[in-house]
Amino acid sequence: MRLSSLILGTIAAVVVIGVLLSFSGVLKFERPVTAQGAALYNRANETTVNGVVQELTEFDCPVSEGEIGSHLTLMTADGALQIHLAPARIMRSHQMRFAPGDQLEVVGSAVRIGGKEGVIAREVTRGNESFVLRDPDGRLMLVQ
Repeated sequence: MRLSSLILGTIAAVVVIGVLLSFSGVLKFERPVTAQGAALYNRANETTVNGVVQELTEFDCPVSEGEIGSHLTLMTADGALQIHLAPARIMRSHQMRFAPGDQLEVVGSAVRIGGKEGVIAREVTRGNESFVLRDPDGRLMLVQ
């Protein structure tokens, strides 16, 4: 009887601690992103942001549909935003390159992926150059 009370008390304590940590923000339970690619693009959330490229990264993310995607961090007046461009192989094959310090205007769908605010880029403008990555429904227009 004493052992079962100890076990039940331990389970209750773990549950209480878990609840307290989740309410305090230490533990965050985010739903995993189940959609991929164009399904993540929402015309209703379309926005235009301007800023300066801070960093370029490549990593696997749902926007790139299971491929390594090209991303950049754009410093805007409101803070840093992660810009989801296109699969890295497509960016390379079309020789689309951005560099830290580039001033960009990005039109795309505002999203929150992996806890980060971002934009799935539909069109990127640098000076007088314009790069159209997606159609208005978010489908990639560049293929290789």
